[in-house]
Amino acid sequence: MNNQTFNMDLLQLEGLKVTASSSILAFVLLLLIYVFIMVSNLGLVVLIFMERSLQQPMYLLVCNMSVNDAFGATVVIPRLLSDICIPAGERFIYYIDCVIQAFCGHVHGATSHTVLMIMAFDRYVAICNPMRYSTIMTGRMVAALSVAAWVVAFVLIAVNVGLSVRLSRCRSVVLNPFCDNASLFKLSCEDVLINHIYGLISAMGMMSVSLCSVALTYLRIAIVCLSSKNTSVNSKALQTCATHLLVYVIMLFSGFVIITLHRFPHLSDERKLAAILFHVVPPSMNAIIYGLQIKAVRQRVMIIFIRKKIAVSEVK
Repeated sequence: MNNQTFNMDLLQLEGLKVTASSSILAFVLLLLIYVFIMVSNLGLVVLIFMERSLQQPMYLLVCNMSVNDAFGATVVIPRLLSDICIPAGERFIYYIDCVIQAFCGHVHGATSHTVLMIMAFDRYVAICNPMRYSTIMTGRMVAALSVAAWVVAFVLIAVNVGLSVRLSRCRSVVLNPFCDNASLFKLSCEDVLINHIYGLISAMGMMSVSLCSVALTYLRIAIVCLSSKNTSVNSKALQTCATHLLVYVIMLFSGFVIITLHRFPHLSDERKLAAILFHVVPPSMNAIIYGLQIKAVRQRVMIIFIRKKIAVSEVK
């Protein structure tokens, strides 16, 4: 069987492992989480574009993160929801759909790093070169950085997935809750050493570059804050940097867990759960963190709620 090449375009997908008794609970929980992710992240984007006072480089870069979070959740969660309603042996996915899901899922992960790197650069310019901030972080610069963040992720993942698509297939079962690049090249009986090498180099390279750039950026920011005697500036810097660092640590830890668990085959169930959580936890927390920590956003949300409350009271 292993020496045969499957020409079928239909693959069997493992999906989410849940018992029949807990399937309804899992479905409702995942659905509520997905709705919350979409409403919170897209709501933050709409709020920033509607409020002129929030149309600043930092908040426009936050929009990139929110759009990416909504995108990452949409890649995985709706498919998991549909699979919960289908018996385990009847969960199928077309190969092209599996490739698209794998590509989009990895683009989400890579873009998370690139977007947070350009957000760190924005904080560096704002704190270390405040007098030149408006001339450096222009609308054109923000647009260029945003496009670069998505293009770099797109190219890296396109090569990664392309190396897997070139392989012939001798298996038709995806032993994963959803399709990723590892699921694609594991369908082949050919030598996948190149896939392992490029995948490891690209993943660890991206994480190393983002970690080093963010670390160096905040080291420079820390030096500037320590040498400055302006407590108000330091307080503002601490608030905005702490928010960004918290989001970055959550994303970085989630990625490290998945990569680490890939090295231990006997922890496959834990790795699958961690892969799902990567598309659930950061997207559901990022909008909350920024919404609560950024004063301008928090104030605008409160104003909107107060206006609605007054309007409802007037109607009554």
